Amino acid sequence: MLLIGAMLAMPLAQAQVTIERPWVRATAPGAPVGGGYMTIRNAGAVADRLVGATSPGAARVELHVHIKEGEVMKMRQVSAFEVPANGSFELKPGGPHLMFMQLHTPFREGERVPVQLKFEKAGTLGVEFHVGRLGESAHGDHRKH
Repeated sequence: MLLIGAMLAMPLAQAQVTIERPWVRATAPGAPVGGGYMTIRNAGAVADRLVGATSPGAARVELHVHIKEGEVMKMRQVSAFEVPANGSFELKPGGPHLMFMQLHTPFREGERVPVQLKFEKAGTLGVEFHVGRLGESAHGDHRKH
């Protein structure tokens, strides 16, 4: 009976988590990495965590943050991003982001990159990331996924 309850709870948890403005920067030919950004909204009464991501566009996708060590900003991989109950978490340039490692082909402006986001409670959500301009610092595509 507990297993059935858990199976029924998963679609409800997925319905509580939505993704807004998913985008990646276009990359130069031969670039080995690319950055991904979005806003994660959690309408649920329980916090969730983004614990991983995959994409056919890259060998792996990591969760990264920027930290300051002395006068130097560095990127560090983290195991999860916390998404508060009835709240949101923003991935943005200069802050938390997805790092697409070992790109299979360059990300070209106007294309879409499929990504599977893995949440601790909501499970896996499929999202298409819009490819913005090379060097873009914000994205104006405000669609929800």
